[in-house]
Amino acid sequence: MTDSFLDKVYAARTAEETRAVYDAWSKSYEAEVAENGYATPGRCAAALHAIMADTNAPILDFGCGTGLSGLALRLAGFTVIDGLDLSPDMLAIARDKGLYRDLSQTQANDPLPRGYAAIAAIGVIGAGAAPLAVLDRIIDALEPGGFTVFSFNDHTLEDPSYQARVEALMADGTVTERFREHGPHLPGRDLNATVYVLEKN
Repeated sequence: MTDSFLDKVYAARTAEETRAVYDAWSKSYEAEVAENGYATPGRCAAALHAIMADTNAPILDFGCGTGLSGLALRLAGFTVIDGLDLSPDMLAIARDKGLYRDLSQTQANDPLPRGYAAIAAIGVIGAGAAPLAVLDRIIDALEPGGFTVFSFNDHTLEDPSYQARVEALMADGTVTERFREHGPHLPGRDLNATVYVLEKN
């Protein structure tokens, strides 16, 4: 593609700049990630499905974008999915898919809604996207026994603080790791990601 957002999306920026990038990317996002074999939504949905018995329990798709993550969750068998995203243009495309019970725009520091059996942050936390502090906000919003499924791509894992935060949350008893696997993210870019499922204690 002549104007590849994948070449510029991993730069650090403010929440407002991130929203502007994703708004601008909204029309070509799905074609560009499909062209590169975007595997993470399907991997995350399958990992959560293998652990979470009740597929009718409500899930929050945080950073839902155009709805590719919601589609993966739906294809895995989950039936009640709500979505949140910074980008109104991305949300408009997600809304057209008819996958979500509810879709809302969120701001960078808005509190996360509660009452979800699981919160997904698929391809959301890391370089060029949501900051690491979002992981703590997600876990805070879960009740004991709730799950979060998320991914850190290779660009993100170059910063050791991301994996260190996961290890710290396990070490202090906040969460139990139920799944971790490094595998394909964007094979067309030779980029991998680690998928995690954590359970709130």
